[in-house]
Amino acid sequence: MDPLRENQLLTTRRHFFGRTAAGIGTAALASILRPELFAGSKDETKKAPLARTFGTHFAPKAKRVIYLFMAGGPSQLDLFDYKPQLDKMHESELPVSVRMGQRITGMTSGQKSLPVVRSLFKFDARGKSGAMISEAIPHIGSLADDIAIIKTVNTEAINHDPAITYIQTGFQQPGRPCTGSWLSYGLGTANENLPAFLVMISSGKNSDQPLYQRLWSSGFMPSEHQGVQFRGGNEPVLYLANPPGVSAGSRRQALDALARLNAKQFETYADPEINARIAQYEMSYRMQMSVPELVDLSKESPSVVDSYGPDVRKPGTFANNCLLARRMAERGVRFIQLYHRGWDQHGDLPRRLREQCADTDQPSAALVKDLKARGLLEDTLVIWGGEFGRTVYCQGKIEKENYGRDHHGRCFSIWLAGGGIKGGASYGQTDDYGYNVAENPVHIHDQNATIMHCLGVDHEKLTYRFQGRDYRLTDIHGNVVKEILA
Repeated sequence: MDPLRENQLLTTRRHFFGRTAAGIGTAALASILRPELFAGSKDETKKAPLARTFGTHFAPKAKRVIYLFMAGGPSQLDLFDYKPQLDKMHESELPVSVRMGQRITGMTSGQKSLPVVRSLFKFDARGKSGAMISEAIPHIGSLADDIAIIKTVNTEAINHDPAITYIQTGFQQPGRPCTGSWLSYGLGTANENLPAFLVMISSGKNSDQPLYQRLWSSGFMPSEHQGVQFRGGNEPVLYLANPPGVSAGSRRQALDALARLNAKQFETYADPEINARIAQYEMSYRMQMSVPELVDLSKESPSVVDSYGPDVRKPGTFANNCLLARRMAERGVRFIQLYHRGWDQHGDLPRRLREQCADTDQPSAALVKDLKARGLLEDTLVIWGGEFGRTVYCQGKIEKENYGRDHHGRCFSIWLAGGGIKGGASYGQTDDYGYNVAENPVHIHDQNATIMHCLGVDHEKLTYRFQGRDYRLTDIHGNVVKEILA
């Protein structure tokens, strides 16, 4: 029996009148939540969920974002924030006047002493800009004139999960859309055969910090805007291939029948998630062809592949993910998020930091150089940074060639390159201890406002109404850091 006919026969008289009575309220609510789905909508292009775009507010410099997220909190004092004064202060007690009663984590709150520890890494002036960059990241150092370094990013969060949630969603508690979802919602996708928002994860040698899927969730937005995670290995997206015995034609017929059933359900309930479900089924069908082509590196130039480092041919590594990110950018993916776990060096920092940099330094630099060589960097925004930084004081005891640093949110460093960013720029100064912002603070809301600005989006105007309130990524805060803009 035809599925739609069966649905009609199962509808009772009581059920019919019950639906009719609630129909006006349901239609009114749906018209508020998704006006583009109703007849008379001024913008007819908004009827297809994945093609919908609310557009830019001004001319964008960037069309897409690649966010290299260093999960765990890289030590800015050992990478970007050069503090030669610490040689004289080494092993001295952090002054009370510097700490100013700041809340610290439970891992060091019980320490009787908070001894200052210098960096074991040498810094050199790099490029024409003369940026002081650590020997631990020589490849990133070669980008000195292409990147803008912000040294005064700050956050109120001091523990991993709330800190990552905060910088990704604008709120420390779970439940809100992340940055990629906001840009998918606002700008849509430039390639209907791939999702607007893709996520990849890699891990260093010491990576016990969890990453939750809600970090790339669409929150209270329709689920079509959530990030799609690519897995490491031979099957980056599960269940894309047809099961044995199921032909492409049979799959197409099944999806068409399913779409008709879902459309019938939408007529009844006007639930926006139903349309999102239809769109996701269709996207999965198209990804059966687009994803295998995307991850096939056989046509890449060997010299380009090798530039990403020795691990590039191992699926799931940061190097491999960076190369895939460039291929995604070429194909119009709007927001590409790479997480690399393992930056949480509470002890044995010099050795473990070198290991992390060995995983990420060359691929990060190769990505920027590859984009630049292909003319893609000028409209691709690349971001490198974590959820917070590390303390100037040592966690535990200072040993000759060993030390650890705790979480520090008062000031930390990130860098940006590409679309809309002024290469060779350095912004913000920290105090002699690298503990507090001395000038030009950049809150994480300011960072997110700047990201959106590069994409032609006014962070105050891109809103989503939920439970009677207009929400935005930057909540009620945020200022664009104009000094680093090209």
